[in-house]
Amino acid sequence: MALCFCACVRIFLCFSMETFPVLILASNSPRRHQLLALGGWVFCVHVADIDESVRPGESPCDYVERLAREKVSAVAAYHPADTVIIGADTTVVIEGDILGKPADVAQARAMLTRLRGQVHQVYTGIAALRLRDSRLLSEVVCTDVPMRNYSDDEIERYIRSGDPMDKAGAYGIQNPEFQPVARMDGCYASVMGLPLCSLARLLTQLQVPPRADVAANCQKALSYSCRSPLRLQAG
Repeated sequence: MALCFCACVRIFLCFSMETFPVLILASNSPRRHQLLALGGWVFCVHVADIDESVRPGESPCDYVERLAREKVSAVAAYHPADTVIIGADTTVVIEGDILGKPADVAQARAMLTRLRGQVHQVYTGIAALRLRDSRLLSEVVCTDVPMRNYSDDEIERYIRSGDPMDKAGAYGIQNPEFQPVARMDGCYASVMGLPLCSLARLLTQLQVPPRADVAANCQKALSYSCRSPLRLQAG
């Protein structure tokens, strides 16, 4: 399993002067790293290596919640009792079909073509595990995402950029050149991979509240006005 030791040394030194538990993010996604930092949390990254296959008959909601929970469990044995571990998983769903990360360019093209001009759903499951008492909390956020009617040429340019290949559904909502979504009313951060307001609720229950204004920082960083941002006092 991959663990960023250089980052951990700095982070663990920071925590040695604090009363907060060590916070671990079980994800290698740079988007999740960026989003988590907006809450003012200091954290380390320990990537979970699990089988992400969909089980027969598994619903999208159950699928992402299971993977989020499995990710935190997969790295739990590597950390001391004063640790809280966060896991997340995101998938794109259209007409009941789960679209994971494309295996190749042809699959990326097919996904982007199918999503074009349609409304689909993005499911993100999050989980947080407090090791000292094995308390595990999880939640799923579902967001409707209306895609604009982009052209074939735009699809090809986007594929050439390489951006679709590591993303569920073969797109990143935040891509400044492609901009696949014309408008949206739900949680933008969840579509990126980490619903910050929901995560802040879970972590607050585990006595790891945000140390910054999550809603304000998220909306400012993403240039997106949320209709129902979480109101929590920073810890």
